[in-house]
Amino acid sequence: MERTDERYGRYVAILEEELVAAMGCTEPIAIALAAARARELLDAEPARVEVKASGSIIKNAKSVVVPHTGGLKGIEAAAAAGIVAGRAERSLEVIAEVSPEEIAGIAAYVERAPIAVERAASELDFDIVVRVFSDAEAQAADAEADACASPARSALVRIADFHTNIVREERDGKVLRDVAVPSVGGSGDGMTDRGVLSMEGIWDFAMTVELDDVRDLLDRQIACNGAIADEGLAGDWGANIGSVMLGAYGDDVKVRACACAAAASDARMSGYELPVVINSGSGNQGITVSVPLIVYARHLGSSDEQLYRALVLSNLVAIHQKTGIGRLSAFCGAVCAGAAAGAGIAYLDGGGYCEACHAVVNALSIVAGMVCDGAKADCALKISTCVNAACQAAAMGTRGVRVQSTDGIVEENVERTLDNFAILSTHGTSDSVILDLMLNKEHAPDAE
Repeated sequence: MERTDERYGRYVAILEEELVAAMGCTEPIAIALAAARARELLDAEPARVEVKASGSIIKNAKSVVVPHTGGLKGIEAAAAAGIVAGRAERSLEVIAEVSPEEIAGIAAYVERAPIAVERAASELDFDIVVRVFSDAEAQAADAEADACASPARSALVRIADFHTNIVREERDGKVLRDVAVPSVGGSGDGMTDRGVLSMEGIWDFAMTVELDDVRDLLDRQIACNGAIADEGLAGDWGANIGSVMLGAYGDDVKVRACACAAAASDARMSGYELPVVINSGSGNQGITVSVPLIVYARHLGSSDEQLYRALVLSNLVAIHQKTGIGRLSAFCGAVCAGAAAGAGIAYLDGGGYCEACHAVVNALSIVAGMVCDGAKADCALKISTCVNAACQAAAMGTRGVRVQSTDGIVEENVERTLDNFAILSTHGTSDSVILDLMLNKEHAPDAE
């Protein structure tokens, strides 16, 4: 793909928008971001806090350790961290820099300030509303002030559709910001339209991109995600899935790829205070699309250029899959990321476009339907399973083996297979949905 192709700049922009650093699990961090911004609007420490969040947010924020809180877990801790120590201008690194005094202050704030958490009546999978109230508001409420009293001091921040997308701000009931919430797969406010992505276009871009246009992004992904994988193996984090796998199954490249990715997730979900470069709004997905490729590149003796191109391929394939699904769903995002990693592994192992497509289809046929039951320490197990599927899928793909279009939701055309997986992810795994996909296949082959 030439730089003069209008898609080229969009592909680079998508990578710049998606491959950002985040400290901690991104759903509680988004809550912390909303809370930090709400405190800014209030211009005072809130006396009480209300958090309303969609079910998927609650599911992913309920059980993980929030970094720089002294080991606190959950939505209340995330909101408190944002209020006491958050710096909203740092976006998903909102609590990346927290002093020891602030850590103690977060714990004290959780103890003294009422933080109410409620499931939002929202149709969106990704929806967070944080409303904060000042001492003046609390005192007025306690005194049952009459209608002539000064307005209660309050502020509201709503984040919807993706982790940094602040769509509404209010102060004392006055609307300061109000923007439309994009639909599933939409580009979001000021973001590049993901509809430009296709498997063929991604392959073309990955093989021809001027590496200086993406080098800084990829170097940061390699450094950050590789570092947390190393710590996950060296330290005592979560269930220590990575070190357990290496001890039980040996140190061949497939085991190490699974173990390193799992170890990185174990450390991250247990509150280790290193940033991760995310993909599709998820640190675990950012780990899954990158760490296995780093391991394989070292094993195969791949050049820096080959690793960079594999990472471009893997990152964009994951984003392409998630475009039709949304940031959050009932299904584990590591499935998409693992399939994307399979494409990257196939390329590193000498495969071309056909083999990369085969790897994606094969991986989805293995692990499609893996449910998400919330962000937590044992996400490492699901990641290791998806990376294992990626390795198997790539090995099949580079040998010309692909799950047949007669099987399950797989079709001859890779894009149609991705469409079917998106339908499965958004409509569920009921027999009626699966049968409908199986009985209404199109048999147009890929242009491979």
